[in-house]
Amino acid sequence: MTDSYLYSAARTPFGKFAGTLADVRPDDLAAQIISATLAKTPALDPADIGDVVWGNANGAGEDNRNVGRMAVLLAGLPTSVPATTVNRLCGSSLDAALIASRAIESGDADIVLTGGVESMTRAPWVLPKPERSFPAGNVTAVSTTLGWRLINERMPKDWTVSLGEANEQLADLFDISRERQDQFAARSHLLADSAWNAGFYDELTVPVTPREGLTLHRDEGIRPGSTAEKLAALKPAFRPDGVITAGNASPLSDGASAVLLGSGSAAAAIGSGPLARIAGRGVSAVDPQMFGYAPVEAAHRALKRAGISWSDVAAVELNEAFAVQALACVDAWDIDPQIVNAKGGAIAIGHPLGASGGRLLGTLAHRLQESGQRWGVAAICIGVGQALAVVLENVAGGTR
Repeated sequence: MTDSYLYSAARTPFGKFAGTLADVRPDDLAAQIISATLAKTPALDPADIGDVVWGNANGAGEDNRNVGRMAVLLAGLPTSVPATTVNRLCGSSLDAALIASRAIESGDADIVLTGGVESMTRAPWVLPKPERSFPAGNVTAVSTTLGWRLINERMPKDWTVSLGEANEQLADLFDISRERQDQFAARSHLLADSAWNAGFYDELTVPVTPREGLTLHRDEGIRPGSTAEKLAALKPAFRPDGVITAGNASPLSDGASAVLLGSGSAAAAIGSGPLARIAGRGVSAVDPQMFGYAPVEAAHRALKRAGISWSDVAAVELNEAFAVQALACVDAWDIDPQIVNAKGGAIAIGHPLGASGGRLLGTLAHRLQESGQRWGVAAICIGVGQALAVVLENVAGGTR
């Protein structure tokens, strides 16, 4: 067995639902970020890429079932470069990185390009196919943008509540107030804005030009003047007396991310040294409606496999699907909240489902590079009760 390393990462700015990236097909978004990521390592011959593992949560429309392969072809890579698409919903691109790291460690591949894409704006409506031709009744078109669809009647009702209602239940269970959630959400916006202004994301993001005269340079959903007091004025979105609003939950988004992984010996072909080592992986599952809490155990497992504890961890990137689930995880880990999402999180930046895991991993690697600290954790909750986590070790060392 050999180690697997993260060599480079890039992403598009994340666009609002029906925003600047609305005109860009998901396969084109994916192709652009593949090209941009490989441009960071010009010495690498694309023909040397052993596989492309790509995340995508939809697949029902222009994603065209295997958007990873479509993007490889559209990006102009040699047709000899294979590609697969994995779907673990919100965790798809993080799962892609886990799969790739295992392939590298087992010797099945030396260099693997991973990432993911989602255009939640362009997700199609679908119609159930009738058992017989020409049914007499009406047929309802179902949105594939987010959440449950065409639910199997055998599924228990408790499992199939909306994502928002599931997190209202989480707030009830852990007594997490609306005030705490709004404070956390405002922090996300302020930190994201500060990180952009300081130039942190300049190297990590690649502008997208949907059409001549229109370019997205920066995450579109960030509200620099956000405060808990302003967010407190928003109405609950899922219960009349609830605590979850459009302001303390992640928005619907469009975007793509990519992460280049390789073995230690791949540095010669890539033309640069790695940034971080994949030191531990964790997968966990809970009852579907408790999905927001699933990262707790996933991170514990990843840390155990890395041979470290929370006291060693200096940076955490936790996907903010909802403020309440992020707070529940941070509380359970009993860590300093200041090390979590120090460059902003998904509430501000956005959450294009198939791309978010790659964003977390790239951001975490660059946070460790910036600080010189040693250990970091990336974790993400996943609809239907799952979660993934990864421990990164900064190859430059550091004491923590």
